[in-house]
Amino acid sequence: MSTELLVALLALAGTLTGSFTGILVANKLVNYRLEQLEKKVEKHNNLIERVAMAENEIKIINHKIDDLSKESDK
Repeated sequence: MSTELLVALLALAGTLTGSFTGILVANKLVNYRLEQLEKKVEKHNNLIERVAMAENEIKIINHKIDDLSKESDK
């Protein structure tokens, strides 16, 4: 086997190893960032649900206040 061929094979092996390692590291980073984003979205969705529930409760309370004020006006 000639020296040039051996160097080329070693370069190929190094390139493939480096490429696969880079892909794996980038994939881990993307997965981590997706998990963090999912957590933020979940918190946001919970907040939206709580706000909607609070708005509904406010409407109910306002109706009760209106009913009470109508009764006191009679």
